[in-house]
Amino acid sequence: MGVKQRRPLTPGQRFRIDDDFSDLTKFTPEKSLLRRIARNGGRDNSGRIAMRHRGGGYRKLYRLIDFKRDKDKVPAKVLGVEYDPNRNARIALLEYNDGEKRYILAPIGISVGDNIESGEEVDIAPGNALPMSHIPVGTMIHNVEMVPGEGGVLGRAAGSGIMLVAKEKGYAIIMLPSGEQRMINVKCRATIGQVGNLDAKNVRKGKAGITRLSGRRPKVRGVAMNPCDHPHGGGEAKSPVGRKTPMTKWGKKTRIKTRKRRLNSDRFIISRRKV
Repeated sequence: MGVKQRRPLTPGQRFRIDDDFSDLTKFTPEKSLLRRIARNGGRDNSGRIAMRHRGGGYRKLYRLIDFKRDKDKVPAKVLGVEYDPNRNARIALLEYNDGEKRYILAPIGISVGDNIESGEEVDIAPGNALPMSHIPVGTMIHNVEMVPGEGGVLGRAAGSGIMLVAKEKGYAIIMLPSGEQRMINVKCRATIGQVGNLDAKNVRKGKAGITRLSGRRPKVRGVAMNPCDHPHGGGEAKSPVGRKTPMTKWGKKTRIKTRKRRLNSDRFIISRRKV
């Protein structure tokens, strides 16, 4: 992949940097792997807004991605690398020898016609998926499971690469892109290689209209409002929050920890991410 800069013919193009899509080889999605996405504009089942600043945007279909990679001992051939509007990573369309087609995250180093497999005794090659008990230490992996058979949840964004650092007592120690180190059961599967589309972080939208097309509406800061509209509002010119703790629009404390402990996974963290 590469990026290209627009000629500044308009103000919106002056700081815009686009994806050139040079790494794509297939431009029409597989119809059997498409699903509709219900668009609710941030509203819940009662019709009330549960998530603000959502709505609008262009229509898009969801591509079913095989995060589990559980089709063992059946070789597959790469038919093409496609664009996915739902993620910043590229996806690759595989056709297995039995005729089934599946999408996977496209790692660096795969091309049309390559053979990809999953299972315990497959080669250590980009795109192949196998349990971490069979992956050598020092290998770059992605799409890593946290629970065996659940499907990959770690290392799925564009450019993500997780390093397998060590193995001991039935656990594999991995280093995430953030620098965090944690233990994962060696029965969990991972895919070899680093997720492609490395230049996704260099793309710049350049204007607010591109953000609107992705379904995100404008946000207004609380300090820019009147006191009747937000607890942070009011004051002459620019003014601080003026409270011990920041408040939400409805007067409740914000910036508090809301993370739910996921299977008490914090106890498997060896070292926290770099600050």
